[in-house]
Amino acid sequence: MAELVFDTQNPLNCPLCLNLLKNPVTTTCGHSFCMDCIKGCWDQDASLRRAYSCPTCRTTFNQRPAPSKSTVLAEIVEGLNQAVPAGPGDVKCDVCKIRKLKAIKSCLVCLASYCQTHIRPHYESEAFKKHKLVNASPNLQQQICSQHNKALEIYCYNDWKCICVVCMGDQHSGHKTVSAADEMAKKQKELKIQNRDFTQKITHIVKKVEAFRKAVDSHKRFAQAAVEHSDRIFTELISSIQKRRTERITFISSRITLLNLECICAQLHPEMLITS
Repeated sequence: MAELVFDTQNPLNCPLCLNLLKNPVTTTCGHSFCMDCIKGCWDQDASLRRAYSCPTCRTTFNQRPAPSKSTVLAEIVEGLNQAVPAGPGDVKCDVCKIRKLKAIKSCLVCLASYCQTHIRPHYESEAFKKHKLVNASPNLQQQICSQHNKALEIYCYNDWKCICVVCMGDQHSGHKTVSAADEMAKKQKELKIQNRDFTQKITHIVKKVEAFRKAVDSHKRFAQAAVEHSDRIFTELISSIQKRRTERITFISSRITLLNLECICAQLHPEMLITS
């Protein structure tokens, strides 16, 4: 927190440690300190045997003071600690001095942006009731008519642009106009419907692509199964043919051997052939 609130003139900073008050206490002379800081200061006074004094105004005390806890300051500091600081890209509050908090609204009349705390007068005070508030914007000048210095709060259908109330009665007299906020709401509604339709179309396409992918995967599995089945059939067929071939070769070889034996026998014993 120290790097965010280092300011000796800030009443929420401790005059001793210069950081945001922690467990704030107030002395009888009206000055506030961190409880640990003032305790350490007076411990040092005691060790040096010197009179207890206020580090801010140097008021001395006969006895060691018993500072009272400042409930109001504690609540303010706690609220400050819980506030959302403006980060990179955020619109900063133009009123914050201690540290720039994140702005939640911008005023087209004040041409300033406000955090949750500093926007309250615009809601609570009659003096700000007619001010035009919009969502926090980093480019307020773009929402102001450069010619009349009025808020661009009217939309002209004829010229497709935002105009101010003076423009509407001047160069845009007789044109078809509508509140810029209403036109924005209408466009946002149309965009929402378009986004919904587009999302539905994308979902439908994704489903069709997924169904096609599943069909392709199914055909691939079927084709692979068919190839494996064909390989198995042809393997079995080739095995069967080779077996039959071996059997026929063996049979023919045995017949040839038998015929050779008969021929030899006939040559050796011709009378056997005559007898037979």
